[in-house]
Amino acid sequence: MRKRSAPSIAGLVALTGPGLTAVNHVIIDRMQSPVALIPQLAGHLIAGGGKRLRPMLTLGCAALLEYGGARHYKLAAAVEFIHTATLLHDDVVDASGLRRGKATANRLWGNPASVLVGDFLFSRSFELMVEDGSLRVLKILSHAAAVIAEGEVAQLTAQRDVETSEDRYMEIITAKTAALFSAACQIAAIVAERDAAVEAALEAYGRNLGIAFQLVDDAIDYVSDADTMGKDVGDDFRDGKITLPVILAYARGTEPERDFWRAAMTGRAAGDAELAQASAILARTNAVADTLARARHYGARAIDALAGFPNGPARQALTETVEFAIARAY
Repeated sequence: MRKRSAPSIAGLVALTGPGLTAVNHVIIDRMQSPVALIPQLAGHLIAGGGKRLRPMLTLGCAALLEYGGARHYKLAAAVEFIHTATLLHDDVVDASGLRRGKATANRLWGNPASVLVGDFLFSRSFELMVEDGSLRVLKILSHAAAVIAEGEVAQLTAQRDVETSEDRYMEIITAKTAALFSAACQIAAIVAERDAAVEAALEAYGRNLGIAFQLVDDAIDYVSDADTMGKDVGDDFRDGKITLPVILAYARGTEPERDFWRAAMTGRAAGDAELAQASAILARTNAVADTLARARHYGARAIDALAGFPNGPARQALTETVEFAIARAY
């Protein structure tokens, strides 16, 4: 019996290749500025090895709906600009030094430049939305941008608080990660002029995929390596980020283990030795395994959201994208 190959986004890449070339042309054109630092810094991150997953989702969902126009190219570029702007701001907030295996923009050019260029990219994204001319698209993407910012602030207020609940954590990741996934997919239904049911199905697909994606990210911070992750191992641990693995381990732990998490998450004991101890506790309490099980649950919900669409290359590519997002942990 032939062994099934590991899930990948190769199908989505093949499906969206020509369209993504058009999107990249928009991105390169719109990140230009007479202020030389802007394209230099923006280009560092945009060309830094990212998969362009979110704009590919816009293109892939448009292909699922057999949309034959060109409006989605600028909108996919707007989605990527929103994503890139949030990355620039996140790296400043987190004082990150590594992203996708490369030095972060804030390490190379400093925090003020990174924040301001992030603001520039947000502005460019809104220009692209306005040029499209659809108030519905503008409402979806502008709302997503606001929700992402709310999610980032909520995460900041929850940082180092070991009493953060699972419900609060899910609210945070739904806002800071899943909101842009869902908007990227949903706008395809608008440009293809499809009904509310199609719009809702694509929104559900993107939202559940985004939640699964973030759950996997939070799990692999403790079980992966820098080469795989493109960032330093244990960054979330050292930053005191309260993610689902920590929430589960804290709830299931002994009182000495809870004391450990209180010390670690408040930065009093968060070195390499403590990271190893954290990993051991997470393994004993099945916190990482159960986080990944939760990711599989949301991945299944994303795939179920596609059930009403015709089978074909586009649906297959979008389904395998979900499987790929979860397989990153294995």
